[in-house]
Amino acid sequence: MTEQIPVLRTTDHGVAKLMPDVDRERAWLLTVDGAPQSYVDLDEPTHLEFEYARRLGHVLDTVAPEGRALDVLHLGGGALTLPRYVAATRPGSRQEVVEADRGLLDLVAEYLPLPKGAGVTVHAADARAWLRTAPDDAADVLIADVFGGSRVPAHLTTLGYAREAERVLRPGGTYLANLADAAPFAFLRSQLATFATVFEELALVAEPGVLRGRRFGNAVLIASHRRPDVAVLARRVAADAFPARVEHGAAMREFIGDARAVEDADAVPSPVPPGGSFGVG
Repeated sequence: MTEQIPVLRTTDHGVAKLMPDVDRERAWLLTVDGAPQSYVDLDEPTHLEFEYARRLGHVLDTVAPEGRALDVLHLGGGALTLPRYVAATRPGSRQEVVEADRGLLDLVAEYLPLPKGAGVTVHAADARAWLRTAPDDAADVLIADVFGGSRVPAHLTTLGYAREAERVLRPGGTYLANLADAAPFAFLRSQLATFATVFEELALVAEPGVLRGRRFGNAVLIASHRRPDVAVLARRVAADAFPARVEHGAAMREFIGDARAVEDADAVPSPVPPGGSFGVG
């Protein structure tokens, strides 16, 4: 095994560090300002190390028949973990990645290059500003995994943003977001209320301990005009090393309670993770 050396670089939005995994020959962990952002195994792009990433992978596996190519828009790039996963599992897919930190994109391109013919186009831009310019009905799936440090930026939490996402998706398309919160879930409930205003169907995937309010953690939001395959998805996430469950229907409505959709004037970032929490991806 060739010894890999950590890489440290100041990028546009922070200090990025690539650290090799001693147990996997060409695998790397990306952190920005000390917060874990991405994990990539260049030899095995279908390996999703982070729990939330595996849950997003399970959803991606169930939104269309196995192997069918998709048009996917990723807001937030990191080390391009999920674009690599889609390229490997759904050859021929066309993917757009929007990442605000151009220096981070340059670092990833230098040390973790995409395979030739991956079908991934990368854009250095603010996610919401770029979304406004995107054409209608352009994507089958939109994945939002945008963190400024360890918090979801306020301008990506609002009703206006949700409506732009819905516009860009095709009929029956799926919106996915990596969110993080803890009890009493003011942020998460407000996000569900916001997307329930725009989409007919919502589901949430998270560990039971997080949903019961025992700890801070990630939750994957699924929004669509088409009902997700809850039964298949529930079986897949329950079989993970860190099992999760899928909330849908009446349970979701009860969880949202009296939370209201977020307007731009009232938007705030997601909460700061407690020390030691693994809240980003």
